[in-house]
Amino acid sequence: MEVKVYNTLTKQKEEFKPLREGEVRMYVCGPTVYDYTHLGHARTYIAFDVIRRYLEHKGYTVLMVMNFTDIDDKIIRRAQETGEDPKELAEKFLKYFLEDMKALKVKPADIYPRVTEHIEDIIDFVKKLEEKGYAYEGSDGVYFEVQRFRDYGKLSGIKLEELRKGARVEPGEGKRNPEDFALWKKAKPGEPKWDSPWGEGRPGWHIECSTMSTKYLGEQFDIHGGGNDLIFPHHENEIAQTEACTGKEWVRYWLHTGFVMVKGEKMSKSLGNFVTIRELLQRYSPEVIRFFVLQKHYRSPLDYTEEGIQHAKNNLEKLYNTIENIRIALEKAEIPFKWSKEEFELYEVIREAKRKFYEAMDDDFNTAEAMKPIFEVANAVNKYLAKVEKPKESVLRKALEFFKMVGEVFGIFEEYFKETKETKEEELIELLIQVRAELRKQKNYALADKIRAELRELGIQLEDTPQGTIWKRINV
Repeated sequence: MEVKVYNTLTKQKEEFKPLREGEVRMYVCGPTVYDYTHLGHARTYIAFDVIRRYLEHKGYTVLMVMNFTDIDDKIIRRAQETGEDPKELAEKFLKYFLEDMKALKVKPADIYPRVTEHIEDIIDFVKKLEEKGYAYEGSDGVYFEVQRFRDYGKLSGIKLEELRKGARVEPGEGKRNPEDFALWKKAKPGEPKWDSPWGEGRPGWHIECSTMSTKYLGEQFDIHGGGNDLIFPHHENEIAQTEACTGKEWVRYWLHTGFVMVKGEKMSKSLGNFVTIRELLQRYSPEVIRFFVLQKHYRSPLDYTEEGIQHAKNNLEKLYNTIENIRIALEKAEIPFKWSKEEFELYEVIREAKRKFYEAMDDDFNTAEAMKPIFEVANAVNKYLAKVEKPKESVLRKALEFFKMVGEVFGIFEEYFKETKETKEEELIELLIQVRAELRKQKNYALADKIRAELRELGIQLEDTPQGTIWKRINV
């Protein structure tokens, strides 16, 4: 089956056909770095991580870009509250975000552009809009004139008349119409600022994504993603300014994740009903958090409760127990000369589960539906092992390969399948290096030298450098 995706732009599922054969160019709106990452944010990044993993599994080369908003009203306000420099505050939370994503096993984006490193690009973009008659300078900045863009509202479905109902231009605002939005904000006292043709100032929020995505992915690309809350006004405004600038249809598929809900309300910092990833990681493993998120389709609301995440933990443990049962069984399994009815029955469950898994994932990355065949295989394996005296190696390896494939797409079971002989050997070498370092501190050079010599006999050469001891494999 071909992959089908639900396109927010067309409000329907469509066959996924990237602009370039064999390649997917994807942009996901990254965080405004002024606070810790909570589960509502992480849900989006885990979802797009799995989408990316699955597309790569299907054979596509994926080029993924995720931005960092490192200058913004929220950052400036938080810096004023804490007395920190806005740049230092943004850098601190940017670092925390990357640490959280690494802990959650979210694969790094290929490019992480920052707003503050693309000011000149943003200025050039605004100048083009001004030259084409879509932007104008007001007393407090440069604005995009929404009514000039005829397709405004095509993503969110909102009408210009609706925007204008009860809206007005606030005192001190330099825009002509209440629906117009800022491309460049003129500097206020004490705020970070950069030189521009319109005086010192800083970028508006929406312009940054248009600028950085087109810089790295081109004027047209395949997927633009983010949370549901970004559909309007952020993504709507991005479409208007980008397509006004280039004259081309910008993004082929728009994908949006549902909210994480807490007692019927969206998880958000403003409501104070959020749980940070750092808090969750103190109680649950990264894979439990991922498994909890993936139990729902990425577009559906996800209810956060402690009972729900504990249920995910229990289910993941059942799958791990099954994988461990397979490992133990393989130690005594026979290389078969024939299969009995039991092996064929297990094989059929694995074969059918793989078909169902792909069918679910091809249908708009439906992880909730893809979970079901995983448990079908687990149940079938455990029944098989309970029934037969001498399990057959070949059918067990097929089950193990199925779990490994699922793990690579979902970002789970990674620690288990990573534990190869080579990895264990590397861990042992690192441990011996630590022991040798302690011996050298204690001036027990004879024993330290013995460890070095014995490792060399095994083909491992230690080299003491100013940065510490490193090791290399050598031919002996």
